[in-house]
Amino acid sequence: MAVGALYGNGTLGTIIALIFSGVTAFVSYWKSDAIALRMSRAVPADPIVYKRLHNLVEGLCIAGGLPKPRIYVINDPAPNAFATGRNPKNAAVAVTTGLLEKMNRVELEGVVAHELSHIKNYDILVMTLAVTLVGAVALLTDLALRMMWWNGGRVHRSGDRSDRGNPFAFFGIILLIVAPLLARAMQAAVSRRRETLADVSAVQLTRYPPGLISALEKLQADSTVTHSASMATAHMWIEQPLSGVNDTGRLGFFHKLFNTHPPLADRIALLREI
Repeated sequence: MAVGALYGNGTLGTIIALIFSGVTAFVSYWKSDAIALRMSRAVPADPIVYKRLHNLVEGLCIAGGLPKPRIYVINDPAPNAFATGRNPKNAAVAVTTGLLEKMNRVELEGVVAHELSHIKNYDILVMTLAVTLVGAVALLTDLALRMMWWNGGRVHRSGDRSDRGNPFAFFGIILLIVAPLLARAMQAAVSRRRETLADVSAVQLTRYPPGLISALEKLQADSTVTHSASMATAHMWIEQPLSGVNDTGRLGFFHKLFNTHPPLADRIALLREI
């Protein structure tokens, strides 16, 4: 609607936006796992080299009644992991080499159970659609603003801009600027809720809360940056890979709106109450 208001045809602009978002959502939904894995530079985990990891995933899948997902490894010293895919039958779990090096078996089991819980709870589908919609909003905004910059707005024969008589044009400009921020805030809010649910579900799967608690404590103490992460995939990892989660000060509340994960201290405290 904002694009349509700027160019004098709200209905046409809305239809174009809906078609664009629908096509983008379908393509991203169908290829979500491949896109996320490629962006993170993940490679298939060799069944022999990573035998312990494969056995651990198989055991948890049997306990949880899940089909075994494809397993990938990311060459990154930061301990982290994520799950992706459109459903349990088309899912994948990726872990970093840093996670495999720094976690013992029970801690690694807790982390893998967390990721399998995302798969079982269909969080992978929810978050895939969330990031797709955020990306669509961002692309539409960028396209509209670029068109405004290069075209300078439509011009009548009299030489006056067509949006001068449109009372919604100014509102459209503001909405185009604010929409990506609102979309990112909504995406982060959904992600934080799903992370808390995955922690609780992981403990129910392993029946051993100290395992995941110890893993989260190690993640909290580790300050290694996850180089394989990006803004598009930040919400998928077990720990927020980008800065911001510990931001304080006058803008602390604003920063927290865009945190994709709850603070690790809060997650640990919740698990200790179980």
